[in-house]
Amino acid sequence: MTIRRFIPYPDKRLRATCAPVCEITEDVKTLWRDMLDSMYAMPGVGLGAPQIGEMQALAVMDCSDGHDRPVLMANPEILHASVKLREHEEGSPNLPGVWARIERPRAVTVRYLDETGAETEKDFVGLWATSVQHQIDHLNGKMYSDHLSPMKRKMLLAKAAKQAKRKG
Repeated sequence: MTIRRFIPYPDKRLRATCAPVCEITEDVKTLWRDMLDSMYAMPGVGLGAPQIGEMQALAVMDCSDGHDRPVLMANPEILHASVKLREHEEGSPNLPGVWARIERPRAVTVRYLDETGAETEKDFVGLWATSVQHQIDHLNGKMYSDHLSPMKRKMLLAKAAKQAKRKG
């Protein structure tokens, strides 16, 4: 079990686009295991590789009640998003201690390489859809705070900085 350190905002890697993964190697599988260990320890429902400083287009998530249905993705991309939106409280271990209500499509269809290297298309709904969109944002250099108005984003980042200063 390897729990990796989350890189703190405003680390530049959180704003960079990740490199695509060409094949599912043993190194990729090891990184996915580390990501799952880190996500479960958080505790959280999803994690993108750049959150732990790895600049590969890899994400994991598990929104199941028993935390026993992990989804491992390489190069995930949204093919279709529902018009109907869903609001959810989102946070990030890269901006600890702050949360914001974000509106995202309620359902999405995502294409990705699974743990066997097979190209997969899967529909995600509800929390699963929110989480996969959040992780894909990370792989593209975006954070959930980017979905806020400029004023709300400024307030959220100021609150996070204040909390980090208190802990530091």
